[in-house]
Amino acid sequence: MARINEHYRKLRAGYLFPEIGRRVAAFQAAHPDADLIRLGIGDVTLPLSPTLVDALQRAAAELGTPEGFRGYGPARGGYDFLVDAIRTHDYEARGVAIERQEIFVSDGSKQDSGNIQEIFGQECAIAVTDPVYPVYVDTNVMAGRTGPADESGRYTGIVYLAATEENDFSPGPPDTSVDLAYLCSPNNPTGSVASREHLEAWVAWARERDTVLIFDAAYDAFIRDPALPHSIYEIEGARECAIEMRSFSKRAGFTGVRCAYTVVPRELTGAAADGSRIPLNDLWARRHSTKFNSVPYTVQRAAEAVFSPEGKKETGEQVAYYMTNAARLREGLAASGFRIFGGEHAPYIWMRTPRSISSWDFFDRLLDRGHVVCTPGAGFGAAGEGYVRFSAFNTREKVEEAVERVRGAFESGGAAG
Repeated sequence: MARINEHYRKLRAGYLFPEIGRRVAAFQAAHPDADLIRLGIGDVTLPLSPTLVDALQRAAAELGTPEGFRGYGPARGGYDFLVDAIRTHDYEARGVAIERQEIFVSDGSKQDSGNIQEIFGQECAIAVTDPVYPVYVDTNVMAGRTGPADESGRYTGIVYLAATEENDFSPGPPDTSVDLAYLCSPNNPTGSVASREHLEAWVAWARERDTVLIFDAAYDAFIRDPALPHSIYEIEGARECAIEMRSFSKRAGFTGVRCAYTVVPRELTGAAADGSRIPLNDLWARRHSTKFNSVPYTVQRAAEAVFSPEGKKETGEQVAYYMTNAARLREGLAASGFRIFGGEHAPYIWMRTPRSISSWDFFDRLLDRGHVVCTPGAGFGAAGEGYVRFSAFNTREKVEEAVERVRGAFESGGAAG
């Protein structure tokens, strides 16, 4: 008899985004002529830039020649040409030194943020901010690090750090010790961004408590203020306590192309049962080479092209387009009386729902009356209740139309939170 992994049965309902998809599909079946505007899932809408398409095509043609053909990629996932481009443009340009062997190229930060927990012991205690990107929590539930969820959806065995208006949606370290702490800046879903002082406090705490920080920087390209850190390794001491993940999905439109990378510094260690210290770089290299066979050569050539002068210009213009969308959402929804957060250093607007309306009720009402799809805050955790997330990934015209539809769907009940 094949026994199932019982920990999967602890998961609350379905994963957030499939549940949104289910409700939207049901609405469309009942209203086939409805003109939906989707500002829910954070999926890009602009096509790949010409320079990246050219790189893909040239790489594909190269594979069609005896001299240029390649089979399996490098064990750590990344060809030297991409790894060196990452080192130069994402790190050296900001005064950070990263070695080749510390960069692991993969097919997505979502996968990496879920898979990274495999190199840590079953008994590790974890902390997450709340609201939180669901993958951080759900993968640890699947692995058996938690007890069951309570009525609010919080699992026993996880330390939840409430991200609230009072702390600018950027909570500090907990008073208790944990083994792993997940951070995301710019933040998904709240759109907040961590200051240098904030990250310094987290790094100091992690080094004192012997905690590993798992730092998700998938949205760093959207940071507008040059004084704000893009990498946790800009903070002194972070190499001794932090793993960093980055992605090409939003910065270059790779959500369907798939390329990302994770940095694990050589000096970062974990404790073995006998008390010895084991380099986490070695463990992640073993896991990566065992369960992954690299990102396709064609995709890595396109990722390399992101760092070319033309690629930087074109992808930078796309990021600016989305951020202008975010500004239109911020301004339009605020003018309608809603309480708005985020959207300044991230492509997400975090909005308080009107009084007495839950986040899922807001979602259903906006879908039914305004034909606009958002993301209910409760899907990101208990502290997300009373908020919804809007994505800036759409056309300018759709974004501006969505603002009018939100206003119309809620004008009779008042918008103020």
